[in-house]
Amino acid sequence: MGATDAAARHHDSTQGEEIAVRHGTASDDALLAELGARTFRDTFATDNTPEDMATYLAEAFTPEKQAAELADPCSSFLIAEIGGVAVGYARLKDGVPPACITGPRPIELARIYAEKSWLGHGVGAALLRACLDEATRRGHGAVWLGVWERNVRARAFYQKWGFVEVGTQVFQLGRDLQNDVVMQRVGTTST
Repeated sequence: MGATDAAARHHDSTQGEEIAVRHGTASDDALLAELGARTFRDTFATDNTPEDMATYLAEAFTPEKQAAELADPCSSFLIAEIGGVAVGYARLKDGVPPACITGPRPIELARIYAEKSWLGHGVGAALLRACLDEATRRGHGAVWLGVWERNVRARAFYQKWGFVEVGTQVFQLGRDLQNDVVMQRVGTTST
């Protein structure tokens, strides 16, 4: 195991099962496409039209799109596994943040998804801890994200982890323009 893998490995326990978090690799493109589409659909399908969901999923979660994101040097993927089976993942992405982000050297938490059956069992916490540690390792002093204004559960989760609401931005789901709350956490130490 290389230094990068060791730094990204986190072990948490849920219902007697160990959650291991590893870095995504080029061979994870199909896994991330399938897992991303399924978890996004499970989370948001009931609140959006089938047409808008289909359009977004077809654009965002193809193996080709995931392969390009995995190859992007500005992105890092972290995959949570239980018993060797992927149950969630996160994507950190360097880029230009919105003007409301004021923390030092910010990095975006562009995605964090967990299997519906594992919500509330520590998968999200393991992924977020791994993301904060990865941000620290890469020299970032702040993490920011956008979360749908109607996703009350996710907003509460991020607030519990020290994220504060600092603005809004538009997220396009198919033909529907939605409002995301922009949240920021200054400081990336996970403990």
